[in-house]
Parts: sequence; structure tokens; C-alpha cells
Amino acid sequence: MIVVTQLPFVGTLVISFMRWNALEPGDRGFAGLANYRAAFTDPALRSAIVTTVVLTASVVLVSLVLGLGLALLLDRPFRGRGVVRTMLIAPFLVVPVASALLWKHAIYNASYGLVNGSLTWIWSLFGSSHPPQPDWMSSLPLMSVEASLVWQWTPFMMLILLAGLQSRPMDVVEAARVDGASTWQVFRYLTFPHLRRYLELAALLGSVYVVQNFDAVFTLTSGSLGTANLPYTVYETFYEGHDYGQASAEGVVVVVCSIVLATFALRSVSSLLREES
Repeated sequence: MIVVTQLPFVGTLVISFMRWNALEPGDRGFAGLANYRAAFTDPALRSAIVTTVVLTASVVLVSLVLGLGLALLLDRPFRGRGVVRTMLIAPFLVVPVASALLWKHAIYNASYGLVNGSLTWIWSLFGSSHPPQPDWMSSLPLMSVEASLVWQWTPFMMLILLAGLQSRPMDVVEAARVDGASTWQVFRYLTFPHLRRYLELAALLGSVYVVQNFDAVFTLTSGSLGTANLPYTVYETFYEGHDYGQASAEGVVVVVCSIVLATFALRSVSSLLREES
């Protein structure tokens, strides 16, 4: 673990303090904090930070709400529940690049995508011969990326919350129903407080993963139209700008942000395990 995780990070940390651009091989040396100053004063990086925060917050919140609704539905017994559960988990099992390609070509494509095809069918019902054919990735680029990530991460939230629902003390729930509590009161005063730790855990783990997302941004929009987040900005600096020093500094910033989120996530896991024990 030290060899494959810590040593590369130490190497990245050392390079982040160096002046190292592949386009200028003769100008290499110690740069101090210059790369970090350049990173934090770079308008592109500041914009990427804002985009990352907006993207992460929106995807996690919408996925949590949808995941909670699906978990409440799957917590009830009905015919075919196992099949439905498997189908709902499937988006989380799809390879991220394949998921992004699916949304780019099969859903968002202006000519043959599912969204515009559905709009064409709906407009034809009303006798219109000129249905709208918007290019969704050009008109709503960030929302297009968010929708694909919500589709991918809602099953993850659903699984965690479903586990929380199935760990409820049902004797207390039954006692509340015998005392005349409505379904909403049971959810508000019993189910939701019990799910609080699970909601925190799902939100923090989802944030850790979405902050580091690169596949959807790269595949759907290539970071254009204001969709470049922190991982994509690091990619641009390294592979297109060939500035290894500044790219390493930006990478350290991403790792520090991820560690902060992961620390809160680990604390939530620890407190949840203590409660269960």
C-alpha cells in the first residue's frame, strides 16, 4: 500500500515545488511555492473549483433524494422486487466511460437521441411538423453532465439507504402504528432520524467520488462550456500544457480536498458502527 499510494503522492508533492515544463527542458529547478501561487491565481482553476462544488453538491443532493425515494419503495414487499432491485442497481455497475458514451450518443444526440426522439413523438401527437431539436450538451452542458452522474450514483445512495431502512427496529414502528401514527409521522419521527447517519455516510462517500470524477466531463463535453472541474483542469495542465510542476500542485489540491471529505466520511462510518454495536 505504501509503494502504490504513498510513494507516488510524495513524488507528486516534490514535483509540485519544482519548475518543470516539458516544453522547456533546460529550465528545470526548485520553484518554491510559485506553482501553488500560479494555481490559486489562475482564473481557470478558480472556475474549476466553483464548477466542482456546484457539480458535486447538485449530483449528491439529487441522488440522495431519488435514492431515498427508491429505497422506501424497495423496502416494501411486492411481486418481482428482486428483479426491480437488480434493474435499479444496474446503472452503478456500468463502466463510467460506457455510461458517459451512452448518455452522449443514445440520449443527448440531437439527431437520433432518446430525448429529442421523445420530443418529436410528443409534438407529432399535436400535429406539429417542426418539433424542437435542441443540442442539449451545447445549451445545457453542466446540467447534461449532472444528469448522467445522477443516473449513475442514485443506485449507490439507494443501496446505503436501503440497508439503513432494513436495520430499523420494526417493533418500535409497529408500536407507533398501533398507537395511531400515520405513515408520514412514522417516517418523520422514526424512519428519518434513524436514517440520519446513513444519509450523512451516503452524502460524504458520494462527494468523495464525484469530486474526483473525470470520465463524464471528458467524454460528454471535453471540459468546454464551463464544465471543466478540478480533475479535468489537472489533466489539461499536464497533458496539454505539459507543465508537470503546476499540474502536480493542482493535483495536491485535489488530493487535499478529497482527504478532507474522506476524513468526515470515515468519522461517519466509525460513529455508525459504534451505534450499531
